[in-house]
Amino acid sequence: MAKFSNLKPKKVLFIATRQIGDVLVTTPLISKARELWPDAEFHFLGYRGKLDMLHGNPNITEVIETSDRPGFGEYLSLFNRLFQRYDLAIVTQPSDRAYLYGLVAAFRRVGVLGGHPQGKDAWDQSKRSKSDKQNAWKKFICMHTVDVDYFKQHVIAEKLRLLEAFFKSPAELFNKPIAVTPPAGKVLTPIIANTLVQPYVVIHPGPLTAYKRWPLAHWQHIITWLVSKGFQVVLSASPAKQDVQLNQDIFSLLDEQTRAKVMNTAGKLSIPQAGTLLRGAALYIGVDTSITHLAAACNTPTITLFGATPPTNFGPWPNGFIGEQPYQLRARSQTVGNVTILQGPGECVPCRKAGCLDRADSYSECLDLLEPAQVIEAIEQVLQK
Repeated sequence: MAKFSNLKPKKVLFIATRQIGDVLVTTPLISKARELWPDAEFHFLGYRGKLDMLHGNPNITEVIETSDRPGFGEYLSLFNRLFQRYDLAIVTQPSDRAYLYGLVAAFRRVGVLGGHPQGKDAWDQSKRSKSDKQNAWKKFICMHTVDVDYFKQHVIAEKLRLLEAFFKSPAELFNKPIAVTPPAGKVLTPIIANTLVQPYVVIHPGPLTAYKRWPLAHWQHIITWLVSKGFQVVLSASPAKQDVQLNQDIFSLLDEQTRAKVMNTAGKLSIPQAGTLLRGAALYIGVDTSITHLAAACNTPTITLFGATPPTNFGPWPNGFIGEQPYQLRARSQTVGNVTILQGPGECVPCRKAGCLDRADSYSECLDLLEPAQVIEAIEQVLQK
């Protein structure tokens, strides 16, 4: 590879125009780029409200925020701010908009190319041809591109491979411990800090989409069991209406004695404060969502419940892992480092569809059939270590 190993950019722009978790998983890429270019200035472009995962990141000099749907005036302002300011743009998302930002901002680019959500085998010839055409202009404007593989390639490896062209040997990308950098912590509010009792377990039940949810009754079972074992339970959630409601629904199912040992922090924590909470936890349990990745990055023992999503693509990275792939595609339980991933039964698992109905509000039978007993067994194993 090593086509451009002598390139020494002075200013580099990282572009991740998606969700909070997509920003967090770029941090190993940023760290590796710093190793490669110790004197370069790094900037980061992403959506407003999605960049808290970079709070206090020592490698980022400037954070540039934009709306997810900019108007003409904002586009014009962003154009003037970005135009040819950078020697290199690293486009970590396959969207057209991310590539256009990279084209405007930098003299050179590397980028991720999209593929079929269900993998290469799911393409028919006409769709493959259409995808090739959509990707052709992106390849043309880039020095180097990396294809997405939603089943076989972990997203951390995908991002790191954007630097392949700059290393003398691609093996150098994966021959040292790889870590996700969490945001610097912030002090918890007094009302939360003064209510915490050690040991406590953080539970984050709310994913971005309904098909990643675990049944309410299962959460009730786990929380009741944890309280009976002497743990305080801290329920976490984003400020989003559906997440706040989900926590309230779970809280309402608990008996009075259990409820007295449960703190509901829904909507009350910033991302840096969530990091502080997680660092002090004995254990974290959550679904496939960005806070689960944050828990793993904080080196907290992490149990996560996976349904449709392949852990080989987006399983929380076990900090310090050496290599390209920590996980198996399918295993009812697998533990690597501080992360345990549990999957439900079924030959279709993981399908990488939006649940059984392939839409955002769908149920997922594999998660419905993932029994609390399996989670309790995993908790006991983690706590024995």
